[in-house]
Amino acid sequence: MSNLEKKIDFVMFFTVQDANPNGDPLNGNMPRTDYDGYGEVSDVCIKRKIRNRLQDMGHSIFVQSNDRIEDGKKSLEERFNVEFKKDDSDDQVYLESCEKWIDVRSFGQVMTFQKRSIGIRGPVSISLAKSLSPVDVISMQITRSTNGMQVKEGGSRSSDTMGTKHFVEFGVYKVKGSINPYFAEKTGFSKEDAEVMKETFRSLFVNDASSARPEGSMEVKQVYWFTHPSKIGVTSSAKIHDLVEIEIKNDNIKPTKFENYIIKLNEEKLSQLREKGLLVETIEGL
Repeated sequence: MSNLEKKIDFVMFFTVQDANPNGDPLNGNMPRTDYDGYGEVSDVCIKRKIRNRLQDMGHSIFVQSNDRIEDGKKSLEERFNVEFKKDDSDDQVYLESCEKWIDVRSFGQVMTFQKRSIGIRGPVSISLAKSLSPVDVISMQITRSTNGMQVKEGGSRSSDTMGTKHFVEFGVYKVKGSINPYFAEKTGFSKEDAEVMKETFRSLFVNDASSARPEGSMEVKQVYWFTHPSKIGVTSSAKIHDLVEIEIKNDNIKPTKFENYIIKLNEEKLSQLREKGLLVETIEGL
């Protein structure tokens, strides 16, 4: 494994078409939006999808989803206790957790088991995803053709045959993030791990279909991958993210497809940073 010696920033764009990318449990599981109507997907949701893809690629994951448990352990505590004994030192737990589980050495983790409190700070940081324009959330009444619960005496239908389904009609979402080499040095996150992470972004929605997200309804379109020449980088992550400029081709037309947007790099600013050693890679989604 090679140490990660260069800071990395990235910007990713994905589309949502007639799907619920991230339901809000406090709002009837409707797709998340802000007060201005822009769609949102939480960073926690995105990390969950990354973990799932890492599992698909054969990597060991500490925070496994209930429907993807591979080791039979029904809780994080149970998984932790299998790996570590109470007399293991905190340093040993820290190092071995990062070595065993790629999500721990990527995103970090707070280990609060066995009356411990070990904070692991991961190098990979990811923002919430936000749509480029306000989205339309459609609500649809649905019915089941069979009763889920026993029908009350005198009735013909149970109370659970009616329901509501919510989805985003269309939206293009933007995600920003970075990989910090200083934190990577502490967790053992390597240059090879960074390449694995790049692949998960490119294929984020592979094997992610559900009734709320039908196959093909969510698609990664582009990933901009910026590699600095050093650990500290040539400029801040905020300025790197701002290199990606977005505009609507026709302000009078409501965007209904990815091609309605012009997404490009500010070549004037980028050329100045390239002279300092910044490299940029444009990656098409899978």
